Amino acid sequence: MGMEDYGGGQAERADVLVVTTNDVPGHQVTRVIGEVFGLTVRSRHLGSQIGAGLKSMVGGELKGLTKTLVETRNQAMERLVEQARARGANAVLMFRFDVSEAADVGTEVCAYGTAVVISEL
Repeated sequence: MGMEDYGGGQAERADVLVVTTNDVPGHQVTRVIGEVFGLTVRSRHLGSQIGAGLKSMVGGELKGLTKTLVETRNQAMERLVEQARARGANAVLMFRFDVSEAADVGTEVCAYGTAVVISEL
């Protein structure tokens, strides 16, 4: 697995900027659109469950599950950006992830933040 399998985030020149901060230095918020989120639920497949169970006996990273979680987080973030763009935003402030179990059959990942329009000062 390459480095891209373990990370995520935006491309350098994204049309919707996503930040974890309350503001963007050098910019002002000209319009607050409101909360946006991207949600996905992934089930675990039997092969990864068996592999994870065996790996947990000897210790170490569960690379298959790590890759699945990265893909899931990236999909949730893509959906958040799509929703922000569709509502006319060019930025999302206070971006966060929430991860939880979904009825003991999968993992729910929600990416959320505040969609805004920003402009340079």
